[in-house]
Amino acid sequence: MSFDTNASLTRRKFLAGSAAVAAVALAREAHAQTASGPFQLPALGYPFNALEPHIDARTMEIHHDRHHAAYVANLNNAVKDHSNIASMPLQDILAKLAEMPEAIRTMLRNNGGGHANHTMFWQIMGSGGGQPQGDVAAAITRDLGGLQKLQDDFNAAGLRVFGSGWVVVTVTRDGKLALETRPNQDTPLMESKRVLFGNDVWEHAYYLNYQNRRGDYLKAWWNVVNWGKVGERYAAAKAGTLTI
Repeated sequence: MSFDTNASLTRRKFLAGSAAVAAVALAREAHAQTASGPFQLPALGYPFNALEPHIDARTMEIHHDRHHAAYVANLNNAVKDHSNIASMPLQDILAKLAEMPEAIRTMLRNNGGGHANHTMFWQIMGSGGGQPQGDVAAAITRDLGGLQKLQDDFNAAGLRVFGSGWVVVTVTRDGKLALETRPNQDTPLMESKRVLFGNDVWEHAYYLNYQNRRGDYLKAWWNVVNWGKVGERYAAAKAGTLTI
């Protein structure tokens, strides 16, 4: 049997090109959907490849432009016939889920939580790594046993999350920190708490590079934590201005 190598290569190129076109179309559709409601997909704030080699550009592109965009689009769709809810700050919607109409409560929980979690997530990452400084460093030492213990405990908590979810550090108005986990797209905002920073342990956050090695991803992720931004969020929490 003869095998036409050129035909095979041409077909591969065609399929790869088609996949790329489809990805762009999906991203544009998601952006168009988010633009039609009160909630908006925030800009990433840095290039997709800014966190390499720890988080690859393709993962960042899919995560932001497709997964997060879908949460925002679904959230806007949930509130389109509820103008009173559409005008509320997201943190208030999440804190008052029990008061939300039953017909859209699950949509608000999953998609509002996903929007809040990811908005925080993009903010607290960046290139350069480094160490916590100033007040937030002192709080980490006081409440969480120092950076190394925090990292060890945080990674262990992330590994214990069954299925998909988040591992986060919460912060109170007086600056006290605590390590917590949440399943799915739940967030401490649902208990009127505030999140200082956190990591996404859904597989879509790491699967392209790390496959099922969540532990490797959790360890590598510390290289992209933007401690300057975490410090700003800590100051905002103590000032009472931290939202999501």
